[in-house]
Amino acid sequence: MDSKCGCWAILKRGVRGSCKSSASRDAANAIPRTSLVYDAATETRYLNASNRELCAHNEAQLSSDNPDLQDNKSPCQMLQFSFQELKSATGNFRPDSILGEGGFGYVFKGWIEENGTAPAKPGSGITVAVKSLKQDGLQGHREWVAEVDFLGQLHHPNLVKLIGYCIEDDQRLLVYEFMTRGSLENHLFRRTIPLPWSSRIKIALGAAKGLAFLHGGPEPVIYRDFKTSNILLDSEYNAKLSDFGLAKAGPQGDKTHVSTRVVGTYGYAAPEYVMTGMEVNLVAWARPYLADKRKMYQLVDPRLELNYSLKAVQKVSQLAYNCLSRDSKSRPTMDEVVKVLTPLQDLNDLAILSYHSRLSQQGKRKKKSEGVQQRANVSSKSIRDSPLNTGKQRYR
Repeated sequence: MDSKCGCWAILKRGVRGSCKSSASRDAANAIPRTSLVYDAATETRYLNASNRELCAHNEAQLSSDNPDLQDNKSPCQMLQFSFQELKSATGNFRPDSILGEGGFGYVFKGWIEENGTAPAKPGSGITVAVKSLKQDGLQGHREWVAEVDFLGQLHHPNLVKLIGYCIEDDQRLLVYEFMTRGSLENHLFRRTIPLPWSSRIKIALGAAKGLAFLHGGPEPVIYRDFKTSNILLDSEYNAKLSDFGLAKAGPQGDKTHVSTRVVGTYGYAAPEYVMTGMEVNLVAWARPYLADKRKMYQLVDPRLELNYSLKAVQKVSQLAYNCLSRDSKSRPTMDEVVKVLTPLQDLNDLAILSYHSRLSQQGKRKKKSEGVQQRANVSSKSIRDSPLNTGKQRYR
């Protein structure tokens, strides 16, 4: 990403003002560092400029580095919505249209026309998700700008599509494609019917492909908020990463750097982020089980009731254990993670089949043992009842 122009410049300068290509800048048009009121017109100009300038470079890079993705790229130019359009599209932001809530604010379900920004009647046009930023400070605004800056440029089947945005007075909204099945978190922890093992592997692979795309480009991106609530699912359970408010540009070339500021969600961060030993998290709980082949199956969701692949559990456990290495150089890259996960989709060695097979073998062995014992009993009875045996008893 160009560090001298566009939205990325705002992140680096603390939202001080718009970026100009010339050396001189008009101080009167700059946004004060401490101000929480933003010039919507100025911000719109540099967001559009960033989108135009950087998308062209990004699309060219995608075409050369990832020819398979050319047919999957989204249109580069984002749409700019008015607040009234989004208000109408969501039914006046009515409570029953709320899809979720986070530190940023609420996400509403809405409908827009297919070829523009005009609102559509519910059930017609295109279904969208509208994120409304809380009007409570600079930090939220920075995350909003980061979201536009990254998702406005990055296009991949496993990243949620940012359709457009709204900047009007103090209103900041983002418009995304609607993900029919919601977040992975809801499927793992809130629904009654457990998510099938095949779907879990498919989702893990899709999320890994999204991260591999972010990490593998000439200008890497560190996602920094990878968790189940940020993995969204479409109708076919294809996974897409969402919420890039905490994303940052990664190290390039020979440079290696890990931020010392802990962000995101504890339990999901890289080991060096949370090595202080001051918190108990998902990683700390799971690590002992991952390293023990006799215990690893205790990590599997019991609601699956043995409907999972034995080999896949072993492979995933070993992969997860390697990813938790305290030596960052020993951890697999996301490309390597994708290679490990890909063949696991085709494994059919379900634990329940192995269980029934063992039961069947045990039953056969038991019947065989009972048959031998029965024959032995019959033979013993025959000997006791033999006239010769009776005679011997008489002589004695």
